Amino acid sequence: MSAKKSHLIRALFERNRRVLTAYLTRRVGAEAAPDLLQETFVRALRHERLDDVADPPAFLQQIAANLTRDFARRRRTETKYLSFDPFLGERPSGDAPQDEIVDRDRRAHRLTEAIAALPPRCREVFELCAFEDLSFPEIAARLGVSERMVRQHMSIAMQRCWAALA
Repeated sequence: MSAKKSHLIRALFERNRRVLTAYLTRRVGAEAAPDLLQETFVRALRHERLDDVADPPAFLQQIAANLTRDFARRRRTETKYLSFDPFLGERPSGDAPQDEIVDRDRRAHRLTEAIAALPPRCREVFELCAFEDLSFPEIAARLGVSERMVRQHMSIAMQRCWAALA
């Protein structure tokens, strides 16, 4: 990266960080906003003709807006396919105490992290079973492994999921 481009990005970051952070926080929440802010600047860095952008702050805002749309789309998909209710229990009602809602959210986050941390094949088996509702024989056929191996992967996945919630 050229020194000129590096200086341009640094100056853009310093001038626009607060505004973009506030925007992202409103759109995706305080937890996800820093990651999306970083990704906004990473994408700007990757832009080959950043020097030619007429309005760099508007360019950054557009990148951030695109990232928030992607984030919302991913969340909708996760909500649709990743129902953890059997693991987490009933969702607290809207008028439930805030600590119950926060506790469930924390548990859901730990569960999501546990699934993401599974070995790749184990995670794939778990997701096919839990989210695509495939049977063990169907998973075995799709992945070209034995049903016994599918059972072993599921056993590991379930142990780690329950441990994450303990």
